[in-house]
Amino acid sequence: MSGAEGGWLSVAGREVRVTNLDKVLYPATATTKADVLQYYLAVAPSILPEMRDRPVTRKRWPDGVEQKPFIEKNLPRGAPDWVPRMTQHHTGQRSGHEGRDLDYPLVDDEAVLVWLAQSGALELHAPQWRVDRATGEPLAPDRLVVDLDPGAPAGLDACAEVALATRGLLVADGLVARAVTSGSKGMQLYADLGDGAEAVHDAGSESDYAHALAARLEAALPALVVTRQARDLRPGKVLVDWSQNNPAKTTIVPWSLRGRERPTAATPVSWTEVEAGGLVQRTLAEATALAEGGS
Repeated sequence: MSGAEGGWLSVAGREVRVTNLDKVLYPATATTKADVLQYYLAVAPSILPEMRDRPVTRKRWPDGVEQKPFIEKNLPRGAPDWVPRMTQHHTGQRSGHEGRDLDYPLVDDEAVLVWLAQSGALELHAPQWRVDRATGEPLAPDRLVVDLDPGAPAGLDACAEVALATRGLLVADGLVARAVTSGSKGMQLYADLGDGAEAVHDAGSESDYAHALAARLEAALPALVVTRQARDLRPGKVLVDWSQNNPAKTTIVPWSLRGRERPTAATPVSWTEVEAGGLVQRTLAEATALAEGGS
């Protein structure tokens, strides 16, 4: 890594310009931009497969997490021409507002990952579908996501209970789920879709299946699960957010950092850990150790 003022970093056969490496992005822990870049390089072997061929939306805190962030979909002017991209047309939703084409980055290697982190893109979000690299068109979703969002005083222990119930329903439908703590408050479960996911296909769409699954969980655990976003229904319960399966929605990428007061990351957890309870949101250091094979 270059000096505090920055320089050029040789990554994956590219020279990536890095600047202001001593800038503090997480004041509560004095975590700098250099620390963030080192984190993303450390977890690159784990995070890159999660993003492969998925257009990435970034949530950026260029001046640190105590400042207001902004969401960036389109590649900014000056983006290196070696950053792969896919163009997606967005239709205007307001009357008189025309749609436009947006160029999303595709994060193929460590060079693109470092370039994003250099811009203050602490959070990386992606949809449940991939891009056909030959045509540039979206493919059918290749995974289902179940987002578990606790309302205080419910927390990760409540999410773990709902996650175990969700796993049972998914297994009965022929789907194998993996669990990820979100790095924020809750968890996500991911199930790969394939030719055997007949229950999902029979439901009509991934979103329809997820909606029905959430309703089944609410019926089975009425004291713990809620499926509607209304604030007055949320306290003490876990929202099963089925809407994340809409093709227009994105979910935090596993291994991404979060732009919270302290640097935490979305990280996989084993079902043994979920069953044991006592889950926590892993810190940057803990996520680094996990990715590198540590404890």
